[in-house]
Amino acid sequence: MLIKRKTMAKATPELIAGLRRTADKLQKGAGYQWGHMGCCNCGNLAQEITGLSKAEIHQYAMRKHGDWTEQAMDYCSTSGMPMDLLISQLVDAGLSIEDLKNLEKLSDPEVLRCMPPGKRYPKHNVREDVVAYMQTWAELLEEKFLSTSALPRFDRVKELSITE
Repeated sequence: MLIKRKTMAKATPELIAGLRRTADKLQKGAGYQWGHMGCCNCGNLAQEITGLSKAEIHQYAMRKHGDWTEQAMDYCSTSGMPMDLLISQLVDAGLSIEDLKNLEKLSDPEVLRCMPPGKRYPKHNVREDVVAYMQTWAELLEEKFLSTSALPRFDRVKELSITE
């Protein structure tokens, strides 16, 4: 039986901007600690998408068991648990559960194929690798968004003449 992999995240302006802001903040020295649910790979992106602080995210996460991967796998959109509500916001921004697991481990095959040479085997807990991964992912999503967005037809615009 062939199992088809779900495609990459939905290319939304909100997600693309969130990835770019997160990468920029990390590059400029924002708090990063892979073992902390509020300031790891997913935690930093969640701060940008949800507006929650790293402390709030960590507090929500501690109400359930496991890291981002485990909590994403246990996600229930109707539970009312704070962490599930947070994950719902990320899903609404365009992410899938698979995307969250891949972000935490920097493991999406499509992103990895497009990473700069020398960065194609990123370490999931190294700030510079997280920055490169998020930047590459944002570029891929932006290309996808632009290729599927309809632009207005300009051939119907009449020329305006200016008279004095």
